[in-house]
Amino acid sequence: MVQDRESVTAKLCAFGRALHSNTARDKVFDDHLAFDLMGKEEYDWIKSYIQDDLGAEDAEYFLEKYFLPIVLSRTHFTEKRLEKFAVGRRVQYVICGAGADTFSFRNDNPYIEIFEIDHPDTQRCKLERIRELEWNIPHNVHFVPVDLEREKMTVKLLESGFDPDVSTFFSILGVTYYLALPTFAETLRQIAELSAIGSTLAFDYPQKENFYGRIAELADITETMGEKMRGGYDYGEVSRALYSLGFQIDEFFTPRKIQEKYFNGRKTNMKAFENVNLLSAVYTGGLSFE
Repeated sequence: MVQDRESVTAKLCAFGRALHSNTARDKVFDDHLAFDLMGKEEYDWIKSYIQDDLGAEDAEYFLEKYFLPIVLSRTHFTEKRLEKFAVGRRVQYVICGAGADTFSFRNDNPYIEIFEIDHPDTQRCKLERIRELEWNIPHNVHFVPVDLEREKMTVKLLESGFDPDVSTFFSILGVTYYLALPTFAETLRQIAELSAIGSTLAFDYPQKENFYGRIAELADITETMGEKMRGGYDYGEVSRALYSLGFQIDEFFTPRKIQEKYFNGRKTNMKAFENVNLLSAVYTGGLSFE
């Protein structure tokens, strides 16, 4: 099951989104609220952490090499897919392991009912920061604290007003790197259990067969932070897990397509990871859950 605790890696990703939004001339994705939600004190701390603890003198180069190509492309992919999904109707959007995600406050579509799932401690810190900023929480945003060691995601979502009869979009970003496939498949099973026909999920994952180069270097970096990667999946494993639960893959972005879609022709030094894919799948049903 997805463990949605706050992590140093998640903080680095949030810092990267803020840095890119504040400094990039040709933005891949503009998370214009990332810096505000993080705050200058934590922003400066993470920059120092990159330089002092990780030994990267140039924080921007480090992030553009190891974090931002994954973070920016998967966020762009997911939010564009959600935008198409939500056209002309009421839908729900479940963000698994929301962390420092700012979509709830960037969203301008009032017909998207948003459910942010996170560990209670992480979510409490986020809500405290939102109060400090005096941001108004939109009426269509629900914060769902879930301690996955003691509680079931499906139960907590239903208690928070989630409607299993409404088409729902689920995002599960940045988690497959740290989970064996059977563990991730349990998350997919719970999503299938909650899904109306036509519901959709999006996630990114590293390829098992090409787990070398930058992804292997990134794995070494995250392991020093206590977050061990599990070596990735192959496409056959992923597709079988999805099909067995009633999902059909509808969009699949290979590294080449990610490069063409998000990085070619831009004024940036970033390149798509050679071994990270993006995927969305639609729930077509066919299963019954006891």
